This record gives sequence, C-alpha cells and structure tokens, in this order.
Amino acid sequence: MSIFDDLKSSLEEAVEIKKGRQAATRVTRYEVADVKAIRAQIKVSQAEFALAMGTSVDTIKSWESKRRNPTGLAAKVLSAIQKNPAFYQELASH
Repeated sequence: MSIFDDLKSSLEEAVEIKKGRQAATRVTRYEVADVKAIRAQIKVSQAEFALAMGTSVDTIKSWESKRRNPTGLAAKVLSAIQKNPAFYQELASH
C-alpha cells in the first residue's frame, strides 16, 4: 500500500467518524501545562522564564492567562520542567 492509499483511507475513516457512522479507534488527549504553576514552582520571573524558553514575555503571559496554549517543543519542555524542576536550571544555563 502506498502513502497516498494510507492517507486516503485515513481521511475516509475520519469522514465516517465525523458523520457518526463509525467510532474512533483511539483518542489522544494532551494535558495543557499550567505555566504559571510551573514558573511559581521554580521561583523565576516571567522575563527569566521567557529567556530560558527562548520566547517572549508576551508569550509567557498568553500561556499563563490561557489565551494561547504551548505546543510542539515548548509543550514538551514544559512537561519536562514540571516533572523535573532541576531541568529548568540546565535549560537556563545555555
């Protein structure tokens, strides 16, 4: 089966799920990080956190106010910091 056939089949399945004719075989849910709680746990300012994360203070503010959610690599890094706060020090040192 080619990649095209796999994609076509997947899209047909998605249409059937959307129309209610078929149940989803799996559902993936991601927990959105509580950025404000993570930052409070490691006791750093928004500016310090933004610098370590390689983003702007406005982005940190947006995440903390839930106007936007961190995605991709930022979400993974936040998860790592949440699980192991010492990881922040390693991140901030580079």
